[in-house]
Amino acid sequence: MLMLGLHYRWESLGVVLLHVALVAVGVAGLGIAGLGIDFLRSAVDPSSPPPRWPLGIAPPADWPPWRVVILIAIGVVALALLNAGLRYAAAVSSAHFSQRVLVRLRSDVYDKLQRLSFRFFDASESSSLINRAAGDVQAVRTFVDGVLVRVLIVGLTLLIYLIYMLRVHVLLTLACLAASPLLWIGSVWFSRVVQPAYRQAAELVDRAISTLVENVQGAHVVKGFSREPEEIAKFQIANDRIRRQRESIFWQVSVFQPIMGGLTQVNMLVLIGYGGYLVIQGQIPLGAGMFVMANLLHEFANQVGNITNIANTIQTSLIGAQRVFEVIDTPEEITSPENAVALPRAKGELRFENVAFGYVMDRPVLEDVSFVIQPGECIGIAGETGSGKSTLLALISRFYDPTHGAIYLDGHKLTQLDLGDLRRNIGIVFQESFLFSNTVAANIAFGHPDATPSQIEQAARLAAAEPFICELPDQYDTLIGEHGSNLSGGQRQRLAIARAWLLDPPILVLDDATAAVDPETEHEIQQAVDSARERRTTILVSNRVSTLRRADRILVLQRGRIVESGSHDELMRTRGYYHRLAELQFGDLLESSAQ
Repeated sequence: MLMLGLHYRWESLGVVLLHVALVAVGVAGLGIAGLGIDFLRSAVDPSSPPPRWPLGIAPPADWPPWRVVILIAIGVVALALLNAGLRYAAAVSSAHFSQRVLVRLRSDVYDKLQRLSFRFFDASESSSLINRAAGDVQAVRTFVDGVLVRVLIVGLTLLIYLIYMLRVHVLLTLACLAASPLLWIGSVWFSRVVQPAYRQAAELVDRAISTLVENVQGAHVVKGFSREPEEIAKFQIANDRIRRQRESIFWQVSVFQPIMGGLTQVNMLVLIGYGGYLVIQGQIPLGAGMFVMANLLHEFANQVGNITNIANTIQTSLIGAQRVFEVIDTPEEITSPENAVALPRAKGELRFENVAFGYVMDRPVLEDVSFVIQPGECIGIAGETGSGKSTLLALISRFYDPTHGAIYLDGHKLTQLDLGDLRRNIGIVFQESFLFSNTVAANIAFGHPDATPSQIEQAARLAAAEPFICELPDQYDTLIGEHGSNLSGGQRQRLAIARAWLLDPPILVLDDATAAVDPETEHEIQQAVDSARERRTTILVSNRVSTLRRADRILVLQRGRIVESGSHDELMRTRGYYHRLAELQFGDLLESSAQ
């Protein structure tokens, strides 16, 4: 966070200088007002000490009192106007500075999230990441603006006050500020005491947001099972926990602040007693001395109150900052190597050599997987749920790196290739096709934003998506709802195929793209896939024999190992897992054909 403050050092310096100028003008205004009091006292009672004019510059002796009073009044008004101008400039510069910090930090978090591996997202709740990029980023901005800059302002403000007070009377100043060390010690102690409470509050907010996000995303499930009352009660419990935690913090702050305020009043008692004695003895002036010091002690107390608030802000912002920088400082697990091999257009040969992988170190998902896919070949991958099919695809795109063995593309280890080049050579259609809240055209062109309308339409035709797109209200300019909620599952899948095809990738990967669609839609998607797989390496993950039989070769995974390999006809003759799968789906037809 200190580095973030240093990055904007000139902006922060400008904010500090404006606030210091504001304080200096305020003190000068008090000094002139005090001078006016001393002059009026002298004019009414000639036996009282004459005013001490600043820098020894006094008005001509032959001026009548009313002229001097007008001159002092003009000075007070001029300084008041200057004070107002500086206050406006300080407010604007502070707002500009804090917003620049906020935008920069939010961009840094978003940028880092784009570069972190799937393993990081597997271990993190989406609601927590959203809260860190939104609420916790505000806390870091508060630290830079409300702590680092504010500490400088408060410190320089107290220094200006101290210099003026010491000029009035050294011993009186030291006596009035005798209780100040207790205020500093108390602030540091309180800051450490409340830190655990602020951390717990942040964690409770994360849980509440997680509950909210789950219920928004799973609204159809909640309503389908008529669980609204229970979910409302669950969220209310989370809300009440936050309220009780906040009330606990508020109670601690409410006890601490009056104690600090009471200590500051000791300073005023000393001023009235000792300062009053010095005024009577004629050692300090009533206006420029006693009056100004009373005001400065009041401001001094306010600044000490600011220190208390800063101590409170430190804990709020430090907890948020820790959570934000946990993201920013997370090592990037999947990156391009130095001197990476460029691969503008791959041929499409993939080779797995003794590949093993596990999301948890002692629980392998893939073990000793070896096979080769020739350029232009279509490979089907089948297997039970949890056998490692989707994991194998994730390794091809380097969403993860193998824990053992290596994967090669056109003879190059994937870890030697530029990551961007690798992924641009692979078009992926996930099992759950995620669509963005944008137009149909923008979703198809997501991976190729410079695509022309004709290219987008061509991709939609090849993906068999054009017929339903033409029936939409604004066709390609139709806005898609969140996650494509206003489209059917088959329509979303066809848009995803068009999105992958538009890249014209040499490798096409489809992860169970027909798992959740009806037979008619499945047939349309299969036709789209047949069009898209021409002249490219294609990998089909599915447990539908109607999809797998179109492949040149089929691999069967079982408990992370390849247990069968061959064409549809070859695997049907081996009577293994693939044959059983076909029997389950086409049992009657198989019996009829056998007879």
